[in-house]
Amino acid sequence: MQAKKRYLLLFSCCAFLFFGYFGYHHFKAHRQSKWHHHLSSYSEDSDLLQDEDISPSPRFRRLSDSGGGGGSGGDVRDCRMETCFDFSQCERGFRVYVYPIDDNVPPSASYAKVLNAIRESGYYTSDPTQACVFVLSLDTLDRDTLSKEYVRNMQYRVQRLALWNNGQNHIIFNLYSGTFPDYLEDLGFDLGKAILAKSSISIENFRQGFDISLPLFHKSHLEKGGEEGFLESNKFPGNKKYLLSFKGKRYVYGIGSETRNSLYHLHNERDIVLLTTCKHGDSWKGYKDERCDHDNAEYDR
Repeated sequence: MQAKKRYLLLFSCCAFLFFGYFGYHHFKAHRQSKWHHHLSSYSEDSDLLQDEDISPSPRFRRLSDSGGGGGSGGDVRDCRMETCFDFSQCERGFRVYVYPIDDNVPPSASYAKVLNAIRESGYYTSDPTQACVFVLSLDTLDRDTLSKEYVRNMQYRVQRLALWNNGQNHIIFNLYSGTFPDYLEDLGFDLGKAILAKSSISIENFRQGFDISLPLFHKSHLEKGGEEGFLESNKFPGNKKYLLSFKGKRYVYGIGSETRNSLYHLHNERDIVLLTTCKHGDSWKGYKDERCDHDNAEYDR
């Protein structure tokens, strides 16, 4: 008798699971049908067939079907990781290859620090066949045509690189572009499908989820830190004298002037110290405002 009860209980559980499983899929199919009926103008049959697949996205599948996905075709101005980056090169792990230095165009001291940091990291590889990401040895940090560190004929130089492949899986580092006061963001060569790691990049040119926004660092910035720190505790919030500090040029005209000319509103000489100078370029005196003399004196103090 006890055995019959146990088998009956087991059968009941199986039946419950059976009807629950098929009931769920029936409900799901019905819900999917209603969703497709109401949104037929915004969806495609290929998207519905792959609703279990959360990666890649429907947009990427449509690009792939038309020959535009996986890094081929499409407008590079609309590049995203799923359209302009070849993930298959990263199946062996995240490795970064740095091109050999061209003796005819050696990198600046600042860019040499960037390259050295990569080479000394655990991600570096000297074998390009093992690389996921490629970094040029050609110096692209300063693309101001008036700069002494501006590398000319960059378009010709990158196109003759055997591994360039229209910039795919490459990262281009840039801190300065254009000339004061306009600072146009044209780097003087075609990036192709390369990722741009840049300072002061505009919203209009920044490709969300693809490009990288970098902080602007000074040429004298140390490649490595000094002595080891002596942190005894990790307190939050931190007990520090200054909450925010900045010292630099405020452009009295041109791109960036509107933002930097407003910094004095935050300056309180206590925990927020923002020191700016109007001295920039040769024509700043013609655009100086009533605060320039005071700001210059504070900056030079």
